[in-house]
Amino acid sequence: MKTNYVLIDYENVHVSSLALLEDPHFQVRLFLGPNNKKLSVDLVLAMHRFGERADYIVLETSGANALDFHLAYYLGLLTAADPTGFFHIISKDTGFDPLVRHLKARKLLAARSASIETMPCFPPAAGVAGDPEASGAVPSTPAPLAVADLIERAVADLIKRKAAKPRTTKTLLSTLHAQCGKQRPIAEVEGVYQALVARGYVKVNGTQVSYALPAV
Repeated sequence: MKTNYVLIDYENVHVSSLALLEDPHFQVRLFLGPNNKKLSVDLVLAMHRFGERADYIVLETSGANALDFHLAYYLGLLTAADPTGFFHIISKDTGFDPLVRHLKARKLLAARSASIETMPCFPPAAGVAGDPEASGAVPSTPAPLAVADLIERAVADLIKRKAAKPRTTKTLLSTLHAQCGKQRPIAEVEGVYQALVARGYVKVNGTQVSYALPAV
């Protein structure tokens, strides 16, 4: 299965749990500034339990955007060592977005998420901020399918296609968009695509894709 590298900007997001990253295809890099002297016990124990799959990167001195530059440097090392991986930046800092777009333009899989829970490989939790039902509001249109349902639908459709599956990333994204619904934002379709890759169902080699779909 494809390795997912999770780089956490702890100056920006104080993660307290790594429970969602227990599977062996996740690796964690926790970036700490000089003032990050207190970590939760659960976080420290999880990092220890992960063994070689987790590491701390501690800045010795502070400075404007110092942690961001360190994270970008280590991200470059990881992409060079494993260009087939999926690279996640956990930060609320939108300044990372141009870097993510640059990586995608070079056919690398990357995403910035404001938390581990909102990473594209995980279905959104019920009742999260921005969900109309969370505040008791009644949506004017039927609630959209959850990402998990879209993934299940996409996998079922790809299995049915047998030898007629899309063979390029462009064609696959177009197929997923049609399967998920043309009215659905392309960002959500890309989220389904990224989840298929993260789960190992889709394997990317340049612009070509192959499949390792579950048996029916």
